[in-house]
Amino acid sequence: MSTVRRVVVGLSGASGMPYALDLLHTLRRVSNLEVHLVLTQGAKRVLVEEAETSVEAVEALAHVVHRSPDLGAAIASGSFRTVGMVVVPCSATTLAKIALGLADNLLTRAAYVTLKERRPLILVPREAPLPLPSLEAMVKAAQAGATILPASPGFYHKPRSVDDLLGFITQRILDLLGLEYPRSARWKDGSG
Repeated sequence: MSTVRRVVVGLSGASGMPYALDLLHTLRRVSNLEVHLVLTQGAKRVLVEEAETSVEAVEALAHVVHRSPDLGAAIASGSFRTVGMVVVPCSATTLAKIALGLADNLLTRAAYVTLKERRPLILVPREAPLPLPSLEAMVKAAQAGATILPASPGFYHKPRSVDDLLGFITQRILDLLGLEYPRSARWKDGSG
């Protein structure tokens, strides 16, 4: 009998929504995985502007959608078992809140719980250049147990499209969560 695993995906209000969409589309293809999604108000605004899609279409990529103000949702509890959480894109404000343990919405509460339970928490910031407060927040979040994965794709896999660049970051996220799915070629192994 197979066991369904769960992953939490949080979208915050930063540029980089194509990374989130690529991840969500890929996670839907991973067998025995249930995707729990939470979007901040900022994410909803950036999503419409940047990805030219509707919030409803993005929510349809998840198995379960949680509302950001609902601090009583299942993902706000450590007893709700997951393989981890990804915040993509991770805004500077969300990064700072997570680094300081400020759980004022469901996304930051779920991130706090993920750290508390010592599960993988992957933060994908996209902003550049990085000012000192963001760098300091990254260090604090990393010290608390988060993995900082800048949306900075490599080029050794010889990308031919934007999709290839997005897939590079998605593959890194999958690897960090311990999820098997061939989204991008790996260094010198030719798979992908």
